[in-house]
Amino acid sequence: MPIPASTAPLTRSLAREEVYRSLKHWIVELQLAPGEILRDHELALQLGVSRTPVREALRQLEDEGLVLTSFHKWTKVAPSNLADIAQLYPVVAALEAAALELALPRMTEADLQALDACNAALAQAIAAQDQQLATSLDAQFHAIIIRASQNLEIEKMLAGLRPRIRRIELAHFGDQRMAPQSVEEHAAIIAALRAGDGQVAALLIKQNWSLPPDLLQLAATTAAT
Repeated sequence: MPIPASTAPLTRSLAREEVYRSLKHWIVELQLAPGEILRDHELALQLGVSRTPVREALRQLEDEGLVLTSFHKWTKVAPSNLADIAQLYPVVAALEAAALELALPRMTEADLQALDACNAALAQAIAAQDQQLATSLDAQFHAIIIRASQNLEIEKMLAGLRPRIRRIELAHFGDQRMAPQSVEEHAAIIAALRAGDGQVAALLIKQNWSLPPDLLQLAATTAAT
């Protein structure tokens, strides 16, 4: 398995959480490829821990849809299916729209300024073709709104969906999702929030998560094959 050679052994007290975080990062960022077999003894040896925290981490990742297990046969990284995007984007859009409506009455001027600053930095990152930074800034923009909603259930659900989406996008498109259109849509969302128009802002955030026609067709074609 292509685990980073520089990985240092973990301290026992942090083992369970750190094993989970490390494996999740490697899976989402495609260092562990879709379909790759995961052997708990090899992972434990590489991470310098016992097999118990590795097994616990793998079970948690299975619950999150990132790992598949056939009892007593194999454990492997879940496949990365483009067709899943058509299922995941509408769910994220609906959850973020709900979060935005909850956030609106709690939004402060500092929150709006943070959204403006994040979007300006996103525009610069896209212009510089720094797609990794652009992806991070896009996530930060949405996180500001989600935090302002003060709804932990929505936050937890989105936290479970986003890694699956990022992995699919990286597998099929690299870091090419970010485009100037995202900046324009974000600016419109901020304007609607400033105006106190939650209905328009919710519609705009759903639009921000809508699939472009070419990607929608590609996802549909992939699902049919």
